[in-house]
Amino acid sequence: MRTRQAPIGITAKDIAAEAVYLAGGGRALLLQIAHPAVGRGVAEHSDFATRMMDRLHATMTFVYASVYATPEEFAVVRRSVNRAHSPVRAQAAGDAPAYNAFDPELQLWVAATLYATMIDLYERFFGMIRDADAERIYREFTVLGSSLQVPPDAWPQSRAAFEEYWRDRLAELRPNADTKRVARQILYPSAIPWWMRALFPQARLVTVGLLPPEVRTGFGLAWDDRLQTRFDRWMRWAVLIYPRLPARLRHSPRDAYLKRLRASIG
Repeated sequence: MRTRQAPIGITAKDIAAEAVYLAGGGRALLLQIAHPAVGRGVAEHSDFATRMMDRLHATMTFVYASVYATPEEFAVVRRSVNRAHSPVRAQAAGDAPAYNAFDPELQLWVAATLYATMIDLYERFFGMIRDADAERIYREFTVLGSSLQVPPDAWPQSRAAFEEYWRDRLAELRPNADTKRVARQILYPSAIPWWMRALFPQARLVTVGLLPPEVRTGFGLAWDDRLQTRFDRWMRWAVLIYPRLPARLRHSPRDAYLKRLRASIG
């Protein structure tokens, strides 16, 4: 049970700066593709088997740019993403649902997985966010979410409404054979740098451990008391060490991605 309290007065930008969310990227991705329509779109238009690092860099650049870049810088990123998304659409076919990368409901689900993952990890590492701050932070995230093409009025109107929306969507998630194949590409990537290969068993443990149990089951991912114990042990050590690191180190991925973006723009 989380009994610690997060610092008073934190903002959505404070939360989004933390490097620990790199550990939650796989969780957010698996939650996204467990949605039948999002999953079909990803399965038919993405290649995690050979382009895992490209996908990671593109996603992190977009997330950090949406929060911290200038409007002019973000416009460059957004145009690039829109070009990539323009062919991502298909009509329903048999039991397979229609999908469109610009569908507001699907965009909301993608944005919601990012928000929920950030809040979950922040509270694991820094303590429970106080109610007054949590409601304000939620509103801040809905504004930031407009960069993800989800206007603020498309989000549930309050944190309580979001929790209801989240529970309802979780109950509708249905991984199928295609999305299970994509999940395996995410959890067992082949085209990654050699130095990441040694780290990936731990990354895989954390990714699967962070998933809601029903989603883990839906993907057919193995989990038992032994794995839960290993996950709990990893989290205890990480929670002990990470918050004590200097802020410049904890925020270094954000700074590196923004520097890389600005260099590419020139």
